[in-house]
Amino acid sequence: MDDQLRYAWRVLSVVSIASVLTGLGTSSLNVALPEVSRHFQASSTAASWMLLSFMLATTTLMVFFGRLADLFGRRTMYLTGLAVYTAASLALGFAPTAWTLVGLRVVQAAGGTMLLANSAALLTTAFPRQHLGRGMGIYIASFSVAQLLGPTLGGFLSHRFGWEWVFWSNVPMGLVCLLWGAVVLRPDKGRTGERGVDVPGNILILLCLGSFLLGLSQIGERGLVDPLVLGSFALFVVLAPVFLAVERRRRNPAVDIGLFRDPGYSFGLAAGLLNTIARMSVLLLIALFYQAVQGDDPVAAGLKVLLLPLTTMIASTGSGLLQGRMSTRSIAITGGVLTAVGLVVLAVSVSPTVPYGPIAVGLVLLGTGSGLFMPANATAVMNGLPRNRVGIGNAMRLTAQNIGVMVSTALALALITGPLPVELRADVFAGTISGVSGQAVDQLVLGYRMALLTMTAIAALGVVAAAVRSRAPERQAPAPEPARTDEPAQRSR
Repeated sequence: MDDQLRYAWRVLSVVSIASVLTGLGTSSLNVALPEVSRHFQASSTAASWMLLSFMLATTTLMVFFGRLADLFGRRTMYLTGLAVYTAASLALGFAPTAWTLVGLRVVQAAGGTMLLANSAALLTTAFPRQHLGRGMGIYIASFSVAQLLGPTLGGFLSHRFGWEWVFWSNVPMGLVCLLWGAVVLRPDKGRTGERGVDVPGNILILLCLGSFLLGLSQIGERGLVDPLVLGSFALFVVLAPVFLAVERRRRNPAVDIGLFRDPGYSFGLAAGLLNTIARMSVLLLIALFYQAVQGDDPVAAGLKVLLLPLTTMIASTGSGLLQGRMSTRSIAITGGVLTAVGLVVLAVSVSPTVPYGPIAVGLVLLGTGSGLFMPANATAVMNGLPRNRVGIGNAMRLTAQNIGVMVSTALALALITGPLPVELRADVFAGTISGVSGQAVDQLVLGYRMALLTMTAIAALGVVAAAVRSRAPERQAPAPEPARTDEPAQRSR
């Protein structure tokens, strides 16, 4: 094994540990949310924003930190992110109120975003091109490890030791990863000749996405015609074209509009966005289903959703190996179809008395489809980007992915609680709706079917986008750059 490949595998170990760390923070809370909500006696709005605040901050900061990494170096940004994420995890366990916890989740998200905005870029620049598919598959499979451990760990810690340990459990791993990253990652000076951060663009990203998410998250509680909901969507509609106009005129834009001239990149981003919207809320929904509808405790609910991350992890690893024999586009289309089929199975299966078997089949299909789709689509999108645009291109890919996570969660929570009276919606997040009335449970199940069928339609659109991308001309990879004196001799892929 040559020095470049040896270094690449060490970089993979760093980013994989960090992805497990950040993934645990999300997947653990998905299962422990009822326990946390009951502790703070949180309203349905506060409970949903414990999840949404993290997603909004991650989404709006992704391009910003990707740009900073291109300018000032990925190593510094990555290690800073590890330190911030670990410190915020410690502070979250001491949060005195629900809205304080929401605020600290924003800080935690800032640290996590510094990691996410750089992980795939670090791999892309460290791995030789012929090994990138394997490295990307293992990296994405590491998120599945977090999803595999998170539901059980979150349920066990919150049920046995208290909700605080859902956050405190991240601290030891964060410290280990910080030390290992400091040892492994080579210093880099970034692109000092391209200094400049698009402050107006980043502010407009925050306002656009924030207004859209606010409106989406309030539909379930206020209704579609509420002035706050309509005003939020109207602000988004007004600001979106303003953002595009500003970005076209910026020298160093937050979003590189020029990258969308590549149809493979554009349709790849669209396929990834739609697939993420379709699948990312399912683990949360099913864990909440077993606690709210069937009265399970967090540990039992966590165990029942394990098939989803387990099959995703196995399929992600297999997707990386398949990339040597099949095109990434064929793998992504196959994964998208399986995702849609899994959602259909779940939609027709959910009921107050459904046995575990049909749900398990749906989770396996969905997990297999997700695991095949994610690394194949990521490799197809990243492959061929110029070296000096890898950071911003990856950040834009992750921004689209995080918009998908955010929209998926907000839309799913609004749909499942929509049929319920407003005064009962907090009982869903607290996991106590099964003790209210049989009619309330039936209304919640109706909401579940509406949500899962909506996600099925979105998954189908993702397959169409992937199929359209498959007809786009293949990109020619850029020629290797000559070695620079201000960075290590690690050539791009």
